[in-house]
Amino acid sequence: MDTALDNPFWCALDSIHRDIALRSGSAARYPADYAPFLGVAAADAPLAGSFEALVAPGEAVYLLGVAPAAPAGWALHAFRPLAQMVCEAVVPVDDGPQIVPLDDTHRHEVLALTALVYPHYFRPRTMGLGRYFGIREDGRLAAMIGERLGSAGTREMSAICTHPDFTGRGYARHLTRWLTNDTLARGVLPFLHVSHENPRAKALYERLGYRVRRDIGFWSLVRVAD
Repeated sequence: MDTALDNPFWCALDSIHRDIALRSGSAARYPADYAPFLGVAAADAPLAGSFEALVAPGEAVYLLGVAPAAPAGWALHAFRPLAQMVCEAVVPVDDGPQIVPLDDTHRHEVLALTALVYPHYFRPRTMGLGRYFGIREDGRLAAMIGERLGSAGTREMSAICTHPDFTGRGYARHLTRWLTNDTLARGVLPFLHVSHENPRAKALYERLGYRVRRDIGFWSLVRVAD
């Protein structure tokens, strides 16, 4: 469990997302249309030639939890660590609007919403990484949540967002409670990542029963153009 949470990109690519992973030696990444994420088995794993096989010149990818020293020709930039939060007990769920599964028929709406309020890491095929759910109002996608990283025993709550026209109605809270409990009911530990620069979201998750497990390192890795 600790390994899956301490090195979430690699562990997801080496388990639940193995079928789509692009792999070279001790490194693996998601195809760019799924997510800009790369993982390594360990910070000191042998990686000669692995990055070059996976990342195009000028392309940026992101690492979480574990990062090696940047080899020649690469630039590794450390962001402020994220808060990694877990929830280990069922949370109370109030009555709320209907939650509906989202599938390929909703892709344009999902991409429009994430481009507006969750723009950095959601890609055209990100929905292929797990289940996604939403709340609809007036024929529109008002809010959504989904699953992204994970392992046999863990699952990340991700893309928790609300359209600006529908904020203040508790939709993100309702979705997070529901998917958290659904995940726990399947015997899987829900976790999520939130920026310390977003104290409002962090406080919301704490009120919902999540606790900070650790601060986890977050980096960008850029292959300097040849």
